[in-house]
Amino acid sequence: MNKPDKSKVSKPTKSKPQRRTVPVGELERSIGSQVRLFRQQLKLTVSEAAESADLSPGMLSKIENGNISPSLATLNSLSMALNVPVTAFFRKYEEQRDCAYVPANQGLVIERQGTRAGHQYQLLGHTIGKKLSVEPYLITINEKTDVFPLFQHDGIEFIYMLKGKAIYRYADQTFSLSPGDSLCFDSDGPHGPEELLKLPVVLISVIVSSRLET
Repeated sequence: MNKPDKSKVSKPTKSKPQRRTVPVGELERSIGSQVRLFRQQLKLTVSEAAESADLSPGMLSKIENGNISPSLATLNSLSMALNVPVTAFFRKYEEQRDCAYVPANQGLVIERQGTRAGHQYQLLGHTIGKKLSVEPYLITINEKTDVFPLFQHDGIEFIYMLKGKAIYRYADQTFSLSPGDSLCFDSDGPHGPEELLKLPVVLISVIVSSRLET
């Protein structure tokens, strides 16, 4: 399906963020996994890295496994031994994680090329600040029409049929889709419904593409 005009689309509203409850040991495990990652990237054994950081191998092993909370002095020693800034050990812990909750029948209705052909598009979520853009849609076609737009856009698309029956075109191929059928394809090829056999047609469309760097 063609990607929406971002100038016409408001992002789904999100509830006010709640104060985060940090599970016991989460920070230690996150730091430990980063220490292990940087050590392995340098192809150092635990003993070699520990010696460079003036730590015992047992201490470094406990840090990597998240069993202890290292002091700032210890993290500073490790940063010099592994040639990374101290802040690098906290990156995964501080990385933003998205979660978009959309109650039933409350997806954001947006306008797209196919809207004029009787398609209704509901955006069910979106990603924030990631290299990949993921856009899931619930698409409903209630009107019989002989005019179908063909879509082309960057990325990969997955569609899953929920209700109805339709002939769906991808490039020079056509597929008869019924509930439970799915298609996954490179979405730069022309695609879209070609014939509606049983209304309403309801399907899930998930578009995954690279987000352009700004």
